[in-house]
Amino acid sequence: MVRDRSLSARAWNVGLIAAMALAAFASLAPIIHTTAVSLSNSAAAAGGFITFWPKGFNFESYRKIIEDPHFGNAFLVSTKRVLLGGVVNFVLTVLMAYPLSRGPREFRARHYYMWFVLFTMLFSGGIIPLYLVVKYMGMFNSLWALVLPGAVPVFNVVLLMNFFRNLPKELGEAGLIDGAGPWYMLVRIFVPLSLPAIATVTLFSIVGHWNAFFDGLIFMRSVENYPLQTYIQQLVVQLPPEYMDSTNMDLLDKMSDKTLNAAKIMVSMIPILAVYPFLQRYFIHGIMLGSVKE
Repeated sequence: MVRDRSLSARAWNVGLIAAMALAAFASLAPIIHTTAVSLSNSAAAAGGFITFWPKGFNFESYRKIIEDPHFGNAFLVSTKRVLLGGVVNFVLTVLMAYPLSRGPREFRARHYYMWFVLFTMLFSGGIIPLYLVVKYMGMFNSLWALVLPGAVPVFNVVLLMNFFRNLPKELGEAGLIDGAGPWYMLVRIFVPLSLPAIATVTLFSIVGHWNAFFDGLIFMRSVENYPLQTYIQQLVVQLPPEYMDSTNMDLLDKMSDKTLNAAKIMVSMIPILAVYPFLQRYFIHGIMLGSVKE
């Protein structure tokens, strides 16, 4: 392959690299700024003097996070929610997407179920009916209240269904000729070939469960059962009273509600930042779900 060494080609490459670097910086800037705020003293953070480098460098906010039992408990609740909710979403999404991807000859009632699924994407019962259902099922203050209402993410079902439909039909026909049943073809053929799509929808589910806060706010009755994002949302307005002791002036000088909340936001981002690189190689392929037609 002969590379184009002309001046215009080199200028285009430089411009492209500069644009990509600018886009990368724009994506990282909020994270860098939040990190700088979390490591600064209260006066600099309150005055808005922090950009991308901390002022009055200290780790007091992170020390308080380690000492806060409610934060650790909320982190554990969110971890349990992601693990349980991710498994439930994965199983139900695959079990719903596979039959809906079959043709009318294999699944005669497919169109009726498909319209039912699409209807739930456009309309919902609302918050009050959802609240009453959770209440009368006795799921208040339970982890199931955070998992079951969103057990079947319809958008993920549609994405995975389209991916299944774009797999070669000859695979299914060959399996039928060899005597393979629907369960065998799903587990041994379709799921292994659909790892990029499954990883993509799984990443959507994980991020959705980890970032959700409103359901924890309305379904949980005690701070011990709050997921992490609900607990952080409750701390946005004010610093916990135990930190506002007027006798502890040295602590108030190093830390404020702004620096403490910034530190908690940074800690809450760590699990997603740790998981994403492992799913990124699948995500790049899975993002093009259904883009290639047979």
